[in-house]
Amino acid sequence: MTSLLGLSTYAYFWRMSDRVPSPMSLDDAMRDAAAHGVDLFQICDHLPLDTASDERLAAIRSLAGELGLVLEVGTRGTAPEHLARYLHIAVALGATLVRSMWSSGDDLPSGDETERRLRAALPAYEAAGVTLALETYEVVPTADLVAVVTAVASPALGICLDPANTVANLEHPSDVVAACAPHTRNWHVKDADFTRSPGWVGFQYTGVPIGTGRIDHVAVRDAIDPHGRDINRVIEFWLPWQDATVGADGDPAQTTTRVEAAWTEHTIEYTRSKES
Repeated sequence: MTSLLGLSTYAYFWRMSDRVPSPMSLDDAMRDAAAHGVDLFQICDHLPLDTASDERLAAIRSLAGELGLVLEVGTRGTAPEHLARYLHIAVALGATLVRSMWSSGDDLPSGDETERRLRAALPAYEAAGVTLALETYEVVPTADLVAVVTAVASPALGICLDPANTVANLEHPSDVVAACAPHTRNWHVKDADFTRSPGWVGFQYTGVPIGTGRIDHVAVRDAIDPHGRDINRVIEFWLPWQDATVGADGDPAQTTTRVEAAWTEHTIEYTRSKES
């Protein structure tokens, strides 16, 4: 088995948003992903999954099969009952990875509590052959995340690496990559950069087309590849809402969705070019 290249629902953030006319459905996004020739689709933080019926889950799995897509799912939080729900969803979809986050909304448990929750939830993941990958992000220091993953030491627990997130906690992406590489089970591929805020007061940290920002794609790849695991690469974006003046569309929604579609094609091509 080799690592797969895929798209996340976060690559369709605006196209699936109610902020645009006729937003894409999940099924639309999956069809578009398949049309781009990727092998994987990660349904990440897609709230309808929380309450989806088994019939709906079966329909999603069937469509993915028709399109030739492997599925992964993503949620937030470590409450055992919530992780059990997402294990059920993963099994129903034929997914072998659930991406989650240490906290969910206002629920930010301590390290000890997070470890307790994971020890309660993970035996079922181990039995089902499903990996739980906790994402790096700014709310939790990377050292704390690595410490919990190391302490639990379950073959079904790892890290979803996103070195762009932790910049907001004043962590350098290369340091995050180095700390997480041995535990990485999933990689969120994107790029980001700083620009001066209007009036030169402060900075904005936003997504940019891959290869133009602060995230060294090749360095991340080289850091995680030597560990001999098949780590799927999942493309997502931090695309700001676009003013109509960015393009000739004359409409912010059209401009934003057009740019998002262009970023999709560019990121797929860029990522594949770094594999050769």
